Amino acid sequence: MSSTTTSTGILETFSSAIEHVAESVSPSVVSVSSDGRNGTGIVWDDQGYIVTAYHVVHGLEEVEVGSDSGETFTGKVVGQDKSSDLALLKIEGKLRPITKGDSESLRVGQFVLALANPYATKASATSGIITGVKRNIGGWWGVGIDDAIVTDARVNPGYSGGPLVDASGRMVALNIAYMSSRG
Repeated sequence: MSSTTTSTGILETFSSAIEHVAESVSPSVVSVSSDGRNGTGIVWDDQGYIVTAYHVVHGLEEVEVGSDSGETFTGKVVGQDKSSDLALLKIEGKLRPITKGDSESLRVGQFVLALANPYATKASATSGIITGVKRNIGGWWGVGIDDAIVTDARVNPGYSGGPLVDASGRMVALNIAYMSSRG
């Protein structure tokens, strides 16, 4: 067996594994939209609670929540915390909750996927590695985030409020911002 064949097989296996994780997490990733804003939410439990980013829903009482299966729901904003950029929504309906992981055990170099569903279609994903843990970062919304997890996975428009998942598809963080350094 040549090294090219072996390398191709490894890459195909790796690619299939990434596809599998994205597909398995997709039903737990929903769109959150209202007033021209498009973001993402995470199905937190089987009681209809959705977690998203505060900056996606601030100032709103209701939003439209769309699943990857095409169902839409009215989401009531039932909790908001600007300082952590977190918000909690409630829908009347049942969707599949995300599997939660352990963010405390994350290590620099660990592979992760950032998922989103800002337009109520199938979830989209980007990949990367953990580049920092337990960082204190100033947010563009005027507050700081303590113990932030930093990744080089690209967070595209609409990814705010979506999950960052490990290689097993377990949520380890909430995507809230894309930041670039100035040199």
